[in-house]
Order: sequence, then structure tokens, then C-alpha cells
Amino acid sequence: MFFTYLRRELRRRRKAALVVASGLGLGIALVIIVSSVSSGMSKAQDKVLESLYGLGTDMTVTKAAAAPGSGTERPRFEFDAKESGDDSTQSTDRVMVQGFQTLAATTVDKVGKQDGVADAVGGLSMTVMKVDGQFKRGEFKQDGGTSQGGGRGGFGGGGQPQGEVKGGGASFDVNSYTVYGTDVTKQDLGPLTSSKITAGRTFKSTETNGKVAVVDAAYAKEKKLAVGRTVTVHGTKFTIVGVSAADSGDAAANLYIPLQQAQTLADAKDKVTTVYVKAADSQRIDGVKTAIQKNITGTTVTTSADLADTVSGSLSTASDLASSVGKWLSIAVLIAAFLVAGLLTSSAVSRRVREFGTLKALGWKSGRVTRQVVGEALVNGLMGGVLGIAAGLAGAYAVTAVSPTLTAQLGASGGSGGGGFRGGMMGGGGPGRQSAAKSLDIALTAPVSLSIILIAVALAVAGGLIAGAFGGWRASRLRPADALRRVE
Repeated sequence: MFFTYLRRELRRRRKAALVVASGLGLGIALVIIVSSVSSGMSKAQDKVLESLYGLGTDMTVTKAAAAPGSGTERPRFEFDAKESGDDSTQSTDRVMVQGFQTLAATTVDKVGKQDGVADAVGGLSMTVMKVDGQFKRGEFKQDGGTSQGGGRGGFGGGGQPQGEVKGGGASFDVNSYTVYGTDVTKQDLGPLTSSKITAGRTFKSTETNGKVAVVDAAYAKEKKLAVGRTVTVHGTKFTIVGVSAADSGDAAANLYIPLQQAQTLADAKDKVTTVYVKAADSQRIDGVKTAIQKNITGTTVTTSADLADTVSGSLSTASDLASSVGKWLSIAVLIAAFLVAGLLTSSAVSRRVREFGTLKALGWKSGRVTRQVVGEALVNGLMGGVLGIAAGLAGAYAVTAVSPTLTAQLGASGGSGGGGFRGGMMGGGGPGRQSAAKSLDIALTAPVSLSIILIAVALAVAGGLIAGAFGGWRASRLRPADALRRVE
């Protein structure tokens, strides 16, 4: 009887049911779209942070920033004196530890022993500046005229030659690239893990002091490098064994070499610039950060959450809009949809006074009438859920199909001493340093997870129950006498 009456009433009031379902569906669709876009932005931000840190890295430890002006260095380049007429090209390079500050390699073991740390590995980030060029001697050209003192042409009264120097000077090219010394015995942690090998191979665990290198694909293309060829860094030749490509954005370095070789080149024996840390539990990252800062003095700990605060650009702006304006807009639309559905259901009950009054006169209890109204409202809510899920999936698919490009600007902060910035300032922590902002273009997607669908179904049921509560309360207050007053 319940379902028969329910089906008949819904069929009779199709337009009213469609209006209620459409209102609920609009709110549910907006929730799905905002949630999926927010999820896509979160994944985009994770992708950006992953490109900074490397897979599996939860935080980095670097040397705390020193007071401005203390311990700073300036690159010095020295060239040999040349004999007269020798215009041969000269070349020199300088290997500099990024940030000019390092930690003792023993810090890696200290960090690894902290409670909540699953693994830790050290790395050494360097910049190599190479200067190539030549000095050219100028030529002295004498004047051909007669000197004032009646002397010989081209000489003044004091016997000094008259003329000018032409040509000569110096021409030098400055080229810089980044080198990262990686611990080849722990290659599952750190920035190199955010790149994949596209040619050749990665390091072997036995190549702790091998003269081998992995080159970034973009740098290899620019310098025409390939597997099997050699590259010279500060007088040491390295054989290229692999070519890697960054999964997103810029690579962590142009060249990767074993950590021991990097320490030798930089004259930084048993030193590292950055310790990459993996927490045993993602829920304990803040606690691990506090423990490291407390137990290992002179260090700065930077988590992915800290780096997330430095991400700016359109990705950050869109994320803020989705998390603030989008969230509150969804809530406002849902509340409005629930209220409208409740009022429409209550209004429909008011128009059915004679019907419900007659049913009560025939023996229907108030509870039965209320259940009938709630059942109709619940079906309307489920219909709204179906419409909302369909519209939400369509909207999310449209966003993914268009894939608008968002720009993430990274690391525009000075003197923080934080680590983790790739491609030039990774693991720096130098005094008063200013990390140049880098930009990454990220294609936005809007993935819809099962949890979002379940939330949509729950909202549909909640909307139906709220609307049913409005109508059921109104129906429960009707009396058979109300039906008689409507009889003409």
C-alpha cells in the first residue's frame, strides 16, 4: 500500500517533484565539482612539492642560516699570465657548495636515530661556474704627422711616441650548471627519485666513489651529451651512464654524481648540504620536526607543509578560491536547496489538506501520513542525488578535458635557511640568500573519488529527510475537520 500510494502521488506531481529534485541536484553538483577541483589542486600541489623534494621525502634538514655577512664567500677566478702575442683561450671553473654552508655527514645518522624517522639520506648540492675566454693585446698605432719640436714624425718634443692603442681587450663566457652528489646506496629517497631514467641506467650501489654520472635530459640535449660520453667537472672526467627526465618541472640538478666524488670536488669531505627525511608515519611529521630541531642544534627543518606555504601564482590563488569561496558557496547553495525543498514539500502538503484529512477520517494514523510524506520527499532527494551526481561528473569531466594550466611559483623567500629547493637553491641555507622564484606549469584535473560520490548520496538522503521533516510536521498537524472545511 505504501509503495503503491507513493508511486501514484509522485506520478501525479511530477513537475513539483522535478523542481525539488533539481534544486537538490544543483547543490549536490556544485559540491562534487568544487570537491573534485580542490582534489585536483591538492594533487597538483603535491606534484609540485614532489618535484622539489623527491618521492618519499617528508622533510629536509639543512644548516641554520648564519648571521648576515658571516662566513660568506665570493667566487675567485685566476688566469695564467700569457706571453706577448699569446691569445690562446683560457678556461677555469669553480665548484661552490650551494649556500656556502654544510652539515657534518654524521648529522644524517643523528637524524635517522630520531623517534619517528623511517629513513634519512644526505646529499651535496653544488654549483659549478666555468669561465672561458681570452685576453687580446692591443696594437699601438703611431701618428704619421710631424712632431712640434721639429723632431722626427710621430714623436713629440720630449721624444715620446705619439699615437693610440687599437684593438685588444678581453672576451669571456660564463657558464654555470648544478651538480648533485647523491648517496648511491640509498637511491629511494631524495630529489633524484622524482626523475626517471630514459636512457642507460642509474647508479649501482657499489659505485660509491665511481667516476660516473647521470645527466638530466634537458641539459643533455642542450650540451649534446649522451650515454657513454664523458663530461668534465673541475678537471675530473665522469662517464655518463644514464639520462634522466624530471617527472614534472625542472630537474633537481643538471648532473648527478656519487656523493663521495661530489665531496672531493667541493673540498667538503664528510659534509652534506641537505638531509632528506622520510617519516615513519605521515601523522607524526610535526612531532618529528620538533624532535630534530630540539635534539640537533644548528639545523633548520623544512616540511612539505612549509614548502606549500611558499607556492604562489595562479595555482595558489585558485586553491585559495576553491577552499574558501568555493566551499562556502557550496554550503550556501546546499542550505538554500534544503530550505527550498523543505518549503516546497510543506507547501505541497498544505495543498493536500483535503486528501490527508480524508485519509485520517478513514483511519490513517498521523504517523502513517507522516511516513508517506517523508517517503515522497526521500524519493525526491534520491532523484536530486542522481541528477546532481550526473551534473557533477559532467562538470568534473569538462574541467579535466579542458585541463586549464595553472602556474606555480616556487621558493620566493630570502634568508630562510630552508632546504629542498631544486634546480639552483636546493638545500642552500646560506646566509641572507635569496632563492629565486621558479615557475612550473601544472595542468589542472578534477578527479572524482568514490568518497565524493558517497558524500553526494548522503547529501541527497539528508536533503530528502529535511524536506520530509518539513512536510511531515505539517501533515501531522492536520485534522479530519480541516478536510471538511475544504469541501465545497
